[in-house]
Amino acid sequence: MIDLSHAEKQVRYVANFQDLVSTPFSGEINAICWNRQPTGDFAEIVEKVTLSGNITEIGQEELRELQLSEQGQLAREILLNDLKLLEAHGALPILNVISHYDRDDTYPFFPTDVYSFHVDRSPIPTDTFLCTYYGESSDILPNAQGQKKVLIPEIRDELRKLYHGAEDGFESFLSEHCFDLHYQASPDARLISLGLGNLWRLAVDHPGSQVAPCIHRAPKEKTGQSRLLLIC
Repeated sequence: MIDLSHAEKQVRYVANFQDLVSTPFSGEINAICWNRQPTGDFAEIVEKVTLSGNITEIGQEELRELQLSEQGQLAREILLNDLKLLEAHGALPILNVISHYDRDDTYPFFPTDVYSFHVDRSPIPTDTFLCTYYGESSDILPNAQGQKKVLIPEIRDELRKLYHGAEDGFESFLSEHCFDLHYQASPDARLISLGLGNLWRLAVDHPGSQVAPCIHRAPKEKTGQSRLLLIC
């Protein structure tokens, strides 16, 4: 179980996939969790997949062809069912084995990789779905406990040093480089772990959205341990 007692205003639990996709975001609610404890050996699937680089996508045919134990087969059925449900909903889910993500060192004082607290943005209405089946899970930063980095005076001053255009183009510069998507946690922030096996739906910054986008980040992986992640 995840301790979300401090995030009651932001997270809503549901008991099935239909409620996950149909429950509207409203007020402060911008994260919905299908809370579950799937059975099976997901570690076995990670071990059996042939890795190619730091992120390896597992196709459904490859998944079906893996020679697995009984517990591994149970895990596979859950993965295939989750993919089927999301595809039927109109999403494009991807199943990855991740050893690590690439780090952004373009601007050392302001990395914009997924290890930084950020929100997702889309030009069309959409949601982010994700589930970690094995390895370290992602975190949510409650919106009330984070501040946009571009609004922090010392960070904004450093960004202005990078920008050499007209003053009225500065905000566009921040958006084009995704600086405006990143947040800094307050010193007393209480993070929400997404846990293992739970399927989440997170609000995205898009035109017409009625709620604030959900702030989240990828975890720093444990040495030698990959993650099994579904995301779309």
